[in-house]
Amino acid sequence: MEKKFMGVSWSFGVLGLVMILFVKSKSVDAISCQDALTMLMPCKPYLTTEAPTPTPPCCQAVATISAAATTTLARRDLCRCFEKAAPALGVIPDKAKLLPQKCGVSVPVPIDSKLNCDT
Repeated sequence: MEKKFMGVSWSFGVLGLVMILFVKSKSVDAISCQDALTMLMPCKPYLTTEAPTPTPPCCQAVATISAAATTTLARRDLCRCFEKAAPALGVIPDKAKLLPQKCGVSVPVPIDSKLNCDT
């Protein structure tokens, strides 16, 4: 049990370090990239494993971030943020694409690894 706990703690520590190293703290309206990624931590099991559905805290985070990204610039910055962080965090692109639908959250821009953030 202690080894499992240490492994989980270590994983979150590494994940946090990766986020800090790969992501600018540039403000995205009221949410920085790092804050958005931190808010999405409850989504990690769904986005990186075979978990069939996201958890309620994950869906709440998706809704909160979507509601905060009210401008084109904010959505573009978040797109770039997620585009840089997703590969480093082991996100499965097809699961990320389905996340809003699975959570019942409408997002103004589709989540797609092939999307050009500048358009």
